Amino acid sequence: MAADDFILKTKNLSKSFYGFTAVNNVNLNVKRGSIHALIGPNGAGKTTCFNLLTKFLEPTAGHIDFNGHDITKEKPAQIAKRGIIRSFQISAVFPYMTALENVRIGLQQELGTSFFFWKSEYSLDILNDRAMDALRQVGLDSFADELAVNLPYGRKRALEIAATVAMNPELMLLDEPTQGMGHEDVSLVTELIQRVSHGRTILMVEHNMKVVANIANTISVLQRGEVIAEGSYEQVSKNPQVMEAYMGTADTELQGH
Repeated sequence: MAADDFILKTKNLSKSFYGFTAVNNVNLNVKRGSIHALIGPNGAGKTTCFNLLTKFLEPTAGHIDFNGHDITKEKPAQIAKRGIIRSFQISAVFPYMTALENVRIGLQQELGTSFFFWKSEYSLDILNDRAMDALRQVGLDSFADELAVNLPYGRKRALEIAATVAMNPELMLLDEPTQGMGHEDVSLVTELIQRVSHGRTILMVEHNMKVVANIANTISVLQRGEVIAEGSYEQVSKNPQVMEAYMGTADTELQGH
């Protein structure tokens, strides 16, 4: 596979806190246009690794490469300009704004009016079409005028993803998008992640193995800060190290845990 096929690569990515190594020599290769899941049992280092990739933490060692550029030392705002958007960076739901207003406010920076609160709200109308398109992509166009506070939990998460999509990211980073959801909401959000993945790459930390099995092209499994397996769900679910990490035994396949 050519190097250009990989949109994001890490080399020996490591992070230590006061002598404790949370992430140790992680080498990830995220294929362009794929849905890549980062999974692992509690305490495996998933969140730390994700925070390194999204530049909320600085690595102790190693490198991060995006589209052929070394972004190891860059800040979240810099990588956002490159087309890397983490959902919660721009998707904090304002409860007493409408769905449309929530998406639109994330686009204000393109007009240079993010902090010009004295400007008329009509100066943002230019962004309405893009905001509506993002809502349409996640099935929320009929809720455009609904206050976010009135949306069910699953649709609030859909609104967060709409706000991310509106920024037109090349690489979307989703941190446990189905966390705390019931079955119906999980199905809703899983389907919309598949829908918005067309034409972009998604890297997600996810604990729900059924979601991962259904939509991830590639899965990297972390344990104690190290990648112990990588491949399709079919491959990693039969890996003895993965089964032992999740189940404490290598005698049974990983199924829905």
